[in-house]
Amino acid sequence: MPTPPPASPDRTLLVTGAPVAVPGTPVRAEALAVRGERVVHVGTVEEARAALGRVDEEVVLDGGLVHPGFVDAHCHPVMYGQALAWVDLRPERVPDIDGLVAVLREAARDLPAGVPVRGFGYEHRRLAEQRHPTCHDLDRVAEDREVYVMNASGHGGVVNSHTLRACGITAGTDSPEGGSIGRFENGEPDGQLWDAACDLLTGPAGVKIGNHGPNFHLSEPDEIMADHLLRAQEVFLAAGVTTIGDAQVSRREMETYLRAHADGSLRMRVSAYLTSALLDTALELGAVRGFGDDRFRIQGVKFYADGTLGGWTAYFPEGYAADCCHHGQLYHSVEEYAEIIRRAHAAGLQTATHAQSPYAIGMVLDAIEKAQADRPRPDARHRIEHCGLPTDEQITRMGALGVVPVMQPQHHLRTGDGTLTAVGELGHRYNPAGRCPGAGVPVVFSSDAPVAPPAPLEAVSAAATRRTVLGTVLGDETLRLSVADGLHAHTGAAARALHREHEIGALAPGMLADFAVLDADPLTVPAEELPGIRVRETWVGGRLAWTAAR
Repeated sequence: MPTPPPASPDRTLLVTGAPVAVPGTPVRAEALAVRGERVVHVGTVEEARAALGRVDEEVVLDGGLVHPGFVDAHCHPVMYGQALAWVDLRPERVPDIDGLVAVLREAARDLPAGVPVRGFGYEHRRLAEQRHPTCHDLDRVAEDREVYVMNASGHGGVVNSHTLRACGITAGTDSPEGGSIGRFENGEPDGQLWDAACDLLTGPAGVKIGNHGPNFHLSEPDEIMADHLLRAQEVFLAAGVTTIGDAQVSRREMETYLRAHADGSLRMRVSAYLTSALLDTALELGAVRGFGDDRFRIQGVKFYADGTLGGWTAYFPEGYAADCCHHGQLYHSVEEYAEIIRRAHAAGLQTATHAQSPYAIGMVLDAIEKAQADRPRPDARHRIEHCGLPTDEQITRMGALGVVPVMQPQHHLRTGDGTLTAVGELGHRYNPAGRCPGAGVPVVFSSDAPVAPPAPLEAVSAAATRRTVLGTVLGDETLRLSVADGLHAHTGAAARALHREHEIGALAPGMLADFAVLDADPLTVPAEELPGIRVRETWVGGRLAWTAAR
């Protein structure tokens, strides 16, 4: 649907006919009163009418629940829209490598000559062969154009032989710092490119981020990038998400957001975390946290400590349980990482660091502790993204340092069994959200889309049940998070992680009128049934931004 114009400062809206969630309690109010873009009152219908004085628009709902708009504090919307335009290679659709090749060949037949064939979402441990495809497998799709399949982790994937040649990748090409090039036993490249090695795919004039993260910033024309963002926003809004934190913004994403903001097609609120490859640029420009407005703003800087559990690039110095000779990798030395965190912290920037293994999480905590000791900053709210396998001692340290873990329960839902295979019994601790409240740690939930789709209620359910898609229950009940706490992790706590708790994440006087109309109250259904609750409408700033009634 088209982007609604901003609400005029004097326009009033009364929402009745469904209970309204009251922040921090199971209490439900009767009505929501809005003036302009902000909430005026939450209470009885009579109180709401009196608070408005006059009602310009009244929306009478047919039951359900008016819930604060969900906040997805870590996702990649532009990349997600791009992945939605690629061939779907998720396990539900592609059971084996022959099937993967078949769907890619079918897609290639419909593409003009020379146009790349790209797919997203394969999980090698859920393919029948229990391995990654190789360049030779993808040569069966095409030998005269690029073929690239991105792993569900988003940290890399596999290309065909044509792409290896076009990118100049040979047996003599060294793996870059923070990345790896897969090899056959004879040393020839097998098509796999992971983490910083993905820089090799973006071309001479494309975005380069070196050892600052996996490079998924493939260049495409402006109009295609705009389509990617529009496509992604539709899915987020359909899930009741009204604000996102883009957890890796390069110039590609920045230009896309700024164009969308200027032409009115930015339908959600976006807080941007610049890739740490741009740290020097941000410091030179004097970019500070909160630069922008309530629709788009720069919030901080995204860093990487280690890689991904899904791709076995998270760093375990003692080796993986499934392969003691495989260790994963760090993006930076301990000293280099501590220095770039120090510089960002000293400049007043919020940092958000990807870290999965206990070693990498400890490395982040050590750097933050040192940066705070050198220059104390109250309420910095430095973040650890994913924070998949923290120890109890590390969770306690997070509480003491004011560090915010931003987890994705949908990861253990989808890949928990693979993590158990990779790291052994330690995998039962994957995303230990239930251990956080007792340590005073404000755990935050997010999707990491496109790694998982934006589906907040699925995330809350996964945290409460800790059951994987294959039926495995991870860990004991102390690792589970209640539904009420999970909902807060995807609203108020997520807003706080973005330093926006005074604007979003709850429906209360003075807050922005961002809300979703659900067809049931999540507190009244069993946790395993939460994913079945539908979103009927999503409102941003007191304007209808999405509706299922189309």
